[in-house]
Amino acid sequence: MNQQFPTLKQTTLKLRDQFNRPLTDLRLSVTDRCQLRCHYCMPTRSGSGFSFLKPDDYLSFEQIEALCHIFVDLGVTKIRLTGGEPLLRPGLTDLIGRLSAINGLKDLALTTNGILLSDHAEKLLASGLNRLTVSLDTLHNASFQKLSGSNSNVDKVLDGIKVAQQAGFKTIKINTVILQGINDHEILKIAEYFRGTCHIVRFIEYMDVGTLNQWDLESVVPNSKILSQINAKYPLKPLSPRHYGEVASRYAYEDDQGEVGFISSITQPFCGSCTRLRLSADGKLYNCLFAGEGHDLTKALDNGLNDCHISAFIADLWAKRADKYSENRSLFHHLQENIQKIDMFRIGG
Repeated sequence: MNQQFPTLKQTTLKLRDQFNRPLTDLRLSVTDRCQLRCHYCMPTRSGSGFSFLKPDDYLSFEQIEALCHIFVDLGVTKIRLTGGEPLLRPGLTDLIGRLSAINGLKDLALTTNGILLSDHAEKLLASGLNRLTVSLDTLHNASFQKLSGSNSNVDKVLDGIKVAQQAGFKTIKINTVILQGINDHEILKIAEYFRGTCHIVRFIEYMDVGTLNQWDLESVVPNSKILSQINAKYPLKPLSPRHYGEVASRYAYEDDQGEVGFISSITQPFCGSCTRLRLSADGKLYNCLFAGEGHDLTKALDNGLNDCHISAFIADLWAKRADKYSENRSLFHHLQENIQKIDMFRIGG
């Protein structure tokens, strides 16, 4: 792709896209590798349909740090480290230390499958990580192995959450994807397991991310159904969003036994308040979780362009952004059944 990098004079000081959405969040993938093969991300049946990046293709920590300084200068206040599985990236705590020291960055978080969390929790906190999110779709080991396409044990994830809490991560978000006929019978069990703790389960509707997971609308369990099921046994009350662009609808248990959230990209799209850009491990910048093509920042880095030019390019990209995939999902599936989208393991969730 031929890319023209504008000068700083071509940008605006107040970053807003075509729908007046501000840029405040960066999802930063540090690796595309993962030891699991989850149904909705990188299923085993995808076979040779994908290949991993080589370690030499990854952005270096120096490059990541330099880019994150630019993003923060442009208004980003929250960075989330993703993968693949980010804990597979060697030296990750060194990167966290670098990023946590950036002036103006208010929140540094990480999403993990939890398999390695017990080994890394203390070092993650000590290096400056603010928050943790753990992906967990079932409490039963047989179901876990089926859903994750691996021989890993769900107890490793549960132990990792406990160790992380003991290390000092008080509120951990638990991301749970519910699929019809697979783990929908565990909705109450998962809610109950974390009810009364400081952790927050967020039920996520199965999304058509990428091209490998053979997404089918029939497999989606609407969050309205999940909310009703939990509310019938444990009455819930709605909570106000903590900030603009929050993707989860928040509810508290009326008996003050914690909080639960619902991310409903399928039935209640939230494109209108999306504040996120996504950077892949090899330096491609994506406007949307459902994007098909990225914008290569490594060319700017390799060509020795200064921060002002790179900043201007990112600002110009955001100013032209008009992505609203989830709101237009039915139209896309009707007109472009074979539309190509970047797979989740490339850019995280």
